[in-house]
Amino acid sequence: MLQLPFADHSPLRVLAIGCHADDIEIGCGATLLTLVERHPELEVTWLVLSAHGERRAEATASAKAFLAGAATVDVRLEAFQDGYFPYHGAAVKDVFESLKHDIDPTVVFTHTEHDRHQDHRLVAELTWNTFRDHLILEYEIPKFDGDLGAPNVFVPVTEEHARGKVELLRRHFASQGEKHWFDDEVFIGLMRLRGVESAGAAAYAEAFYSRKLVLAP
Repeated sequence: MLQLPFADHSPLRVLAIGCHADDIEIGCGATLLTLVERHPELEVTWLVLSAHGERRAEATASAKAFLAGAATVDVRLEAFQDGYFPYHGAAVKDVFESLKHDIDPTVVFTHTEHDRHQDHRLVAELTWNTFRDHLILEYEIPKFDGDLGAPNVFVPVTEEHARGKVELLRRHFASQGEKHWFDDEVFIGLMRLRGVESAGAAAYAEAFYSRKLVLAP
């Protein structure tokens, strides 16, 4: 198993992109909790593209909780209509064009192109269009569509961070509590499975897709 540590990057700059309030947290929440703990100089830009009304308040509070302890935090919330991103493609792309002039991230967490949700696919495409020379890790979202695949990058996380992620999701996203897929066992079960697949480095892991990775020995 080849390990690629972030230890040589100071400061470590993270860009986390999610279409909807709770996407970032579900996709890479335990990874972010781990990075906050291990990198006191961590700089995070957190972008949610569909957050308004109750969901905006949830997204704000959740980002604050997940990133508590990071050196700098820049939370950006847009209000595009859920499910309609492809029909507002030019406006969504404008957000990305503005973003690339503001930050030079060490790593970008975003949606995967294999996701069947139309909003997620568009954001994955725009992420790659915008950050061509960056390390991009595409996270997974368990849901009705059954589009989970075979990821090729794993981040082992402690049980504390795995369960901490789930507890924060439950605490900050009450609006999603009645949905059949928004369930502690779903989130813990997926992280446990990815822990098994990552060769037992830890009992739990979050998994990502990397389409292109350049190694500089």
